[in-house]
Amino acid sequence: MGVRKDLKRARKRTDLASRTRVDLLRDDTGTVREARTAPLVAPPTTGSTADLPFTNAAEAPEAVVLRRRRPVGWHPVTAAAFAAEVTATAKGLIAHGLAQGGRVAVMSRTRYEWTLLDFAIWAAGGQTVPIYATSSAEQVDWIVRDSGATLIVVENADNARTATTGTAHHPLPPRILELDAGAVAELHALGRDLPDEEVTARRAALTPGTTATLCYTSGTTGRPKGCVLTHANLHAEAANTLELLHPIFKEVTGQTASTLLFLPLAHIMGRTLQIACLMARIETGHFPSVKPDELRPALKEFRPTFLVGVPYLFERIHDTGRATAEKIGRGASFDRAERIAVRFAQAYLDKFLNEGAGAGEGESGDGRESGDGHGGGDNDGGKGKAKEKVKGKAKGPGPGLYAAWALYDLLVYRRIRKELGGRMRYAISGGSPLDRTLSLFFYAAGIIVYEGYGLTETTAAATLVPPLKPRPGTVGRPVPGTAVRIADDGEILIEGGVVFDSYWNNPAATAEVRTDGWFATGDLGSLDDDGYLTITGRKKDILVTSGGKNVSPAVLEDRLRSRTPVGQCLVVGDNRPFVAALVTLDPDAIAHWLTVRGLPADTPLPEVLRDPRLRADVQRAVDYANEAVSRAESIRAFTLVEGEFNETNGLLTPSLKVKRHAVTARYADEIEHLYRK
Repeated sequence: MGVRKDLKRARKRTDLASRTRVDLLRDDTGTVREARTAPLVAPPTTGSTADLPFTNAAEAPEAVVLRRRRPVGWHPVTAAAFAAEVTATAKGLIAHGLAQGGRVAVMSRTRYEWTLLDFAIWAAGGQTVPIYATSSAEQVDWIVRDSGATLIVVENADNARTATTGTAHHPLPPRILELDAGAVAELHALGRDLPDEEVTARRAALTPGTTATLCYTSGTTGRPKGCVLTHANLHAEAANTLELLHPIFKEVTGQTASTLLFLPLAHIMGRTLQIACLMARIETGHFPSVKPDELRPALKEFRPTFLVGVPYLFERIHDTGRATAEKIGRGASFDRAERIAVRFAQAYLDKFLNEGAGAGEGESGDGRESGDGHGGGDNDGGKGKAKEKVKGKAKGPGPGLYAAWALYDLLVYRRIRKELGGRMRYAISGGSPLDRTLSLFFYAAGIIVYEGYGLTETTAAATLVPPLKPRPGTVGRPVPGTAVRIADDGEILIEGGVVFDSYWNNPAATAEVRTDGWFATGDLGSLDDDGYLTITGRKKDILVTSGGKNVSPAVLEDRLRSRTPVGQCLVVGDNRPFVAALVTLDPDAIAHWLTVRGLPADTPLPEVLRDPRLRADVQRAVDYANEAVSRAESIRAFTLVEGEFNETNGLLTPSLKVKRHAVTARYADEIEHLYRK
C-alpha cells in the first residue's frame, strides 16, 4: 500500500525525520505541563501575504497554481495569470474607494473568486472581513457594523438581499457587489485606467505586523468577536505547517501535490490552507459544498492527492460506504471489514512507531523528537527527570490479519479510495476530534488522516500530528513555532506566532484570554509523555451531576455523532442525577434505514422515532459513546427529537458547533421528561 511505503521510505531519510524538536516541561510529579516546538521558518521582517502571487509570478510564471472549475473540466491558472488578475481586481477596489487599511467583507461560498478577492484586497492595502454565506441578516448587520466594512462582495442575489436587509439601518450602508452579477468584471473595468504602480505602492506599505483580516468567531455563547490577525500570524501558520508536511510528502510520494478546497473560506482553516498552497505552488481547486453527495463527483473529477476537512466529511464517507454495502445485503461484511481495518491499522502502527523509537531518527531514546538527531529532546526545565519508557517489540499484523486485510482491500477499502478520487493518501482533519476508530479505518484503507487542533484565535492549527509519527486519538504536537501549556485546572494555553493580536473593539474580552503572551483557549486537555495533546472537553461545558461528578460532554457527543443514524446530539445532566442525551437523526441515514427495511419513504417521523428497531440502533451508538467513559459519566437515557440542529433554526453556528444554551432552551420539555421518567 502506497501510504505505508511512504512512511517507511521517509523514516529512512534522516534529513526528513530529524527536522523538528519538541521540548517538554514537567511538574514535580513528572506530568508533562508544557510542550514547545521550535519554528521551522523564521518570522518575516518585511513584506506581507499580499506579495505571494507576485513572488510566484516572478519566480515561476508558467507554474499552475490554481485550477478553476468550468462546465467541462478544471481550467489551469498560472502564477503569472493569477498575479495579473489580482492586480486588475485590486485596481478596481482602489477605484471603488477602498482606502489603505480599509475593510471589505466577503460573503460567499468557496470558489475561485474568494481567493482572488482575498489577495486583491491585501494587494490594495485592505483588510478582509469574511462572512459565512449562510449568515442571517442579523449576523451580517453585526459583523459589518462592528468591523466598519465599507464594501460587501456577495456571491449571489440571495446573499445580496440578506446583506441589504442587514445593513439597511446603518448610518452609511456599505456598497454591495455581486459575483454572480459580474462583480469581478465590473471591478476590472473600473480600475482599467489606474496604473499598476498604485497597487505596487499599496502593497509596499504593508508589513508583517499589518492587520490582514478580521475573522469573527462562531458565536456559540453570544455575539461573534472579531479576531485581529496580522500578516505575520498568517505567515507563521501557513509557512510552518507547510514546512512541516510538504517536504516529506513531496520527497517520498513522487506525486505532484494537489488539493480540492471545499471548507468555507469564512473559516480561518480554509484561508490558511489556500495561503500555504500558494506558497508551495500546490495546485488548488475550489468547490462550494462540504456535503458528501455533492462533493464526491468533484473529488473523482479533480483527483486530489490530499484533503483538509472536518470529521463530518470522513464520518459521512464511512457511513455512505456502509449504506451502499447494506443495500446489496453486505452490511455484515462491511462491519467485519471495519473490525479488520481497526485491528490491522493498530497492529501496523504499533510496529512502525516502535521500530522508529530509537535515537538517530529524530527522537531521543524515550520517543521524543530532537532537532539534531543527538537525543535530549526533553527539556525538563529543572522540574524533574523524564521517565524513560520501556518499549516492547510490536510484531505488527500476523499472516492471518494480512490476508483478511488484503481480502477486504479488494472488497471495501479500495472503494473508499475511489470515492475520494483514487490518488489521495493524506488528509488533515480539524474543527472537532475525529473518532479514533474512524482514523484507524481510513489508515487501513490507505489514507492517513492527521488531526490538528486550533481556533480562530490561533490562526487555525496550533497542534498537528507530525507526519512520521501518527498517533490516532490525539491532535498532535505543537505546530513549529508554538507552545502548548496545561494550566492547573486543565485548560489549554497557547503561545507563539500563530496567536492573534486582539479582539476588534473589545479590549475587555482580549484581557480575559491573553495573559503574559499566552492565550487561554477555554478547552480542556492533557499532554502525554511525547508532547501529544488530547482534547478532553470545553471548560464552560463541563456538567456537574447532582452527585458531584464532573462530566465532559464533548467526548460523548463526538463519539455518538460518529455513529449512524445519529445526526446531532446534546449531552445533558448539569445538576441532574444522571447523564442523558438529546439525539436528532440524520435525514439521509433515516431514508436509507427505511429503504433497507422495506418501509415507505413517507413513513411519518413520529412513527419512525417509536420503532424499537431504530431505538436499538441508536442505543448501539450510545453504547459506543459510553465505552470512552466511566459508568458514572455514561449516558443512562436518551430521547429522539424531531427536526435538526441547523443554522436556520439557530441551533448550530456556521462552523457547525452546537449552541448549547439555545438547544437546551428549545428542548426544555423533552429534557424534563427524560428525568421524570
